[in-house]
Amino acid sequence: MVLCAEESPVPLPKVIEISAGEWPPFLGADLPQQGVIARLIRDVFADANIEVQFVFLPWSRAMHDTGNGKYAATAVWMFKQERTQAFLYSAPVLDEKFVFFYRKDQPFDWQQLTDLNGMLVGGVSGYSYGPAFDAAVKEHVIGLDSVGSVEQNFRRLVLGRVDIVAEEISVGYHMLQQRMPDIADSIRHHPQPLLINQSFLLFPKANPQSDVLNSLFNDLLQEFRASGRYDSYFDTLTTVESDSFVKPVQP
Repeated sequence: MVLCAEESPVPLPKVIEISAGEWPPFLGADLPQQGVIARLIRDVFADANIEVQFVFLPWSRAMHDTGNGKYAATAVWMFKQERTQAFLYSAPVLDEKFVFFYRKDQPFDWQQLTDLNGMLVGGVSGYSYGPAFDAAVKEHVIGLDSVGSVEQNFRRLVLGRVDIVAEEISVGYHMLQQRMPDIADSIRHHPQPLLINQSFLLFPKANPQSDVLNSLFNDLLQEFRASGRYDSYFDTLTTVESDSFVKPVQP
């Protein structure tokens, strides 16, 4: 049985603030229910009678301020060993799938990174696409040209300034269908994953309640997964695999 806030041996607040960056469709201040991941995290804590309020900040500030104990947690982040000095990692909250997007009129296939030799890949500044990909770029096996946003990359792809774009599949299709419908039908993704990555909720070690909050969240998240409830949060995103991604909502 999972303890609720009132039953915890360590007094826990009934309301917590979690910092987050903008990452549609998973997280976003203006998204319905602030995004799929925000909704999931909020519902998990609600089962322990804890209300979650999200505060959206630039990513670097979200981590900095949470690490200093200003927020109960920050969502969501990939694993990096150096972050364990200041944070406790939750159980995995999200499985990310990075793929290559390409122009429909320019057929593209790949099976291994060496197949990308001679091609220019569009990326987002600050992103890592996995150790193998990063090493191939460093060794000049792959050409990578990074810009500040997913939208810029897709515009460059349509204009022929990059050959393919590396992006998380749901993030890419959300951008195309919701914000760039003028070019959405001209772009496809290759089914071969570039990277399968996990993201986590981070709890600051500076907060004495973090151990209990993390354990509570992990136990409840496991219940969500075991019951099948977890999968229901992503139903509208996974339909992208059959080219029937959710269409833009008309104003």
